[in-house]
Amino acid sequence: MGLSKSFQLVLFIVFGLLTYRTYTIENNEVQDQGEVALANYLQYVQTIDQWHGSGEALYQRMSKAFSFQFFQYINNTDSNDNFTHGSLLRPADDFASKIFNVELGHVQNFTDGRLQVRLDTTSVLSPSFNDLEQTATLLISAYVALMLLFTVLMQVHRRRINYAAEYITHIPDLSFLAIEQSRFPGVLHPIGKALEICRSQLKLSLDRIHKENDQLTKTAYQDPVSGFSTRQRFAQHIESITKSKTQQYGVLVVVRAAELATINQLFGRTAGDDYLGKLATCIRKSVSNLGLSYCFRISSGDFVIFIDRITLNEGEQFLEQLKCYLDEYAQSTKSDSVAHAGMVPYQQGSEPVALMTLADTAVSVAQTLGPNHYYQMEKLSGNEQSGNDHWKVTIDDLINRRSIKFFQQPIQPCNSDTQIYRELLARFYNSEGKNLPTTTVIAMAERYDMSIELDKMIVTQTIKLLTENPTITGKVGINISAPSALQDNFTMWLKDILSKHRAIAARLVFEINESGMQTNLESSHQFVTQIHKVGAKIAIERFGLGFTSFKFFREVQPDFIKLDSSYSQNIEQNNNNKFFVRMIVDIAKRIGILVIATGVEKQEEKFILEKLLVDGLQGYYIAKPEVLLIKQ
Repeated sequence: MGLSKSFQLVLFIVFGLLTYRTYTIENNEVQDQGEVALANYLQYVQTIDQWHGSGEALYQRMSKAFSFQFFQYINNTDSNDNFTHGSLLRPADDFASKIFNVELGHVQNFTDGRLQVRLDTTSVLSPSFNDLEQTATLLISAYVALMLLFTVLMQVHRRRINYAAEYITHIPDLSFLAIEQSRFPGVLHPIGKALEICRSQLKLSLDRIHKENDQLTKTAYQDPVSGFSTRQRFAQHIESITKSKTQQYGVLVVVRAAELATINQLFGRTAGDDYLGKLATCIRKSVSNLGLSYCFRISSGDFVIFIDRITLNEGEQFLEQLKCYLDEYAQSTKSDSVAHAGMVPYQQGSEPVALMTLADTAVSVAQTLGPNHYYQMEKLSGNEQSGNDHWKVTIDDLINRRSIKFFQQPIQPCNSDTQIYRELLARFYNSEGKNLPTTTVIAMAERYDMSIELDKMIVTQTIKLLTENPTITGKVGINISAPSALQDNFTMWLKDILSKHRAIAARLVFEINESGMQTNLESSHQFVTQIHKVGAKIAIERFGLGFTSFKFFREVQPDFIKLDSSYSQNIEQNNNNKFFVRMIVDIAKRIGILVIATGVEKQEEKFILEKLLVDGLQGYYIAKPEVLLIKQ
């Protein structure tokens, strides 16, 4: 039962009890007055001890002193003296008699007759009935007034509660208007105060949550190395251009840090991150004086810049400025190249795949032009494949001219009984003597089925290097692509040329990527078998990334496995990597395979890997790559 109904019930009971109490008092008063009136009558009737007259005469005599409701005299002998007045039944309109039940009747026997009377109760009832009526009127009026006042107060109270309830229901809408304290006076004041405190605290909490959410969003969608937006933001942005209904145009620039893999290999991952950060600074400085621009890092070494509302011709200013900054950076670090850029125009409705393909082609052309070069390509010019064709010509040219340089990076054995080798790292340059990005050269060679010719050139130049430079001693490792190793004609060619240089063959270790070798275990086993016949060794590099079955060990039987550098990175903190390396070392030792850890850049990593009993260590902390000059 609610407060309102409870209060009404209590008020009704209280006023009912008061009315009942008033009635009880008045009823007792009526009974007392009735007894007095009856006593007076009895005293008076005793003065008439004997009566020998008519009943009417008796009535006339007694009515002077009393009022009778009923009077009846019955003579015992003479009925002519009988007299009756009034009625024993009370009048129907006598409401007072119904309220107060008082009996004022008496029977008196005389010598000649019998007298029965009932006194009129009006004089007895009227005062008490009037008092009861007045009191009841006051009580009912007070009750009605209180009920009306309570109803009004409840309406006001209900409006205040409704205001509080409505305010609370709007909190999920993040509506934080100030509380009207005037609506919560008296006992409701704590509610208003509590709501105001709740409002303030919720607002502070939501502001803090929004701030933290913005920070998390920024962290999630901002590349920590460059400070640019991530690939997810790039996808959203290019999709908005594709679906835009309003006119948009501008240029899209792809900047490729093609030297990232080389820098990571030569100088370590920290140097690679520093290189990307400074490249991002060059990009940021170049766009600072242009219109609205958006910068993204969409992969490890690729950046994308959207510059709104400029044409391809106007965009050349940005490319020139960018090249100046890149040249300055290259000069300060004494490096040959920093990055290459390709620019294409875009407009609303541009197809993302076609646009990025065109931009990638433009970058490919720029890479063949030399260090820090750029290239602009018109959309729908009909030359979308010219960049790739240009690469085909460039690779064919460097193979014919044997445009290759070698770096060397030693591998440190973990004990004196283990015979390890030094790795030769191939670097390529174009007809103008400018370096070409190694990763791109190899990727383009595989795309155009030129990897076999490129690998043949690498092998012949390595044999030439070792033949003409007797001071280079010990085993050396060279990289060849998996697509070449899996081709029977290349395997036969390699076996034939190594057979003619047995002494050199015994010093060679061919490094092949694990993921490529696993595509065809039968061909991989055939390659390893044929190379072993001429005395050369096989090393599987980047081991562990695509490894799905230890069947690879049993089927291929390489001489070395080079763990991917990700297993060395912070291995002192990564128990999963420790477990994996320990398991690989245990299995490899059982079947006579040497395990080499790569990407070792810290002393802590070196100590942990030595404790895990790897056979060799390679990385920036062990030794930096050095240039090897080929004797002409």
